[in-house]
Amino acid sequence: MTTQLDKVLYTAQAHTTGGREGTGKTSDGALEVTLSSPGTNKPGTNPEQLFAVGYAACFIGAMKAVGPKIGVKVPDDVAIDSNVSLGPTNGGAAYGIAVKLTITLPGLDADTKKKLVDTAHQVCPYSNATRGNIPVELVIA
Repeated sequence: MTTQLDKVLYTAQAHTTGGREGTGKTSDGALEVTLSSPGTNKPGTNPEQLFAVGYAACFIGAMKAVGPKIGVKVPDDVAIDSNVSLGPTNGGAAYGIAVKLTITLPGLDADTKKKLVDTAHQVCPYSNATRGNIPVELVIA
């Protein structure tokens, strides 16, 4: 079932050409990247790297949004090491990704960390977009 937006708060606009060996830039000029396929050693980034940064940033934002609601102060030095893996699925008939987020929350006890991460995972737009579609592993460091 597709989840519809109640209201549009923001729309990112980008123009990309050339696929994995191309370029992409946002309409506001804040981001302009050269793209290259993983493992080619060509200059540029790839979609998996962009997804890794985006998911981690979004998840930290979700923790900061839910923290006050559940009585948790998110540490200023919160960090996420994100891994986005690319590989074949269905016997090589298609490709997919898998995500692992290693979340560091200094100064919080284990139960508080788990409560914060679990609550953020329910509201994070990236978590909601990927839930049930790809493997997402959350590791609390």
